[in-house]
Amino acid sequence: MRLYAVADIHTKPDRIDRVRKGVADYAPDVLVTAGDTGNYINPGRVFGCLNELGIPVLSVRGNTDRLWHERVARRYSNIVSLHMKEYKIKGFPFAGISGTVPVPFRSRFSFFETDMLKKAAEIIGPETILVVHPPPYGTLDRVAGRLSAGSKGLKRLIAGCRPRMVLCGHIHEDTGMAVVGDTLVINCSIADAQYGAIVDLDDRDPGRAPVVRMA
Repeated sequence: MRLYAVADIHTKPDRIDRVRKGVADYAPDVLVTAGDTGNYINPGRVFGCLNELGIPVLSVRGNTDRLWHERVARRYSNIVSLHMKEYKIKGFPFAGISGTVPVPFRSRFSFFETDMLKKAAEIIGPETILVVHPPPYGTLDRVAGRLSAGSKGLKRLIAGCRPRMVLCGHIHEDTGMAVVGDTLVINCSIADAQYGAIVDLDDRDPGRAPVVRMA
């Protein structure tokens, strides 16, 4: 199975065009949008464009995606909100946590995130591909190349649940991939002319390590 992961589209036409080109060039089975897909007031345009790609689109909200954006997304047959649920494609389990509150020097999923993360832990296992908006604190989260602004709650969740992979964005200038314990973390932001990440998973041997390319 091939997944194509992006974040931080922000309804910008050039980024939507890049996603279209990425889908055409790489022929993924699924598109994952790791937050900030829309802007504060106008999510319908980007959801419509993504829906027309003709493949499943798995999505979580970021800090520019409002709670009511999920109601808008439900109008589109190919778009699935992953927030606090598991969803399988070709046997691979995906799960997601929506939301991001940027606070000084770090990010939180919400101001009251403790209960949310406890509930999320119940659906996350060692094979889970976890989709979130912020990166974990200390990993692919450097603002201006210096200050870590990731989520400490997510860092603890990864340590406790050890998911297979975390797909995130939010910190535009620190894209790439890194390994945290047993977990592959990919910051797939497309804010700075990138195309995101292409991840190939072996359907016949699900335990095999994924092949990842930053595009």
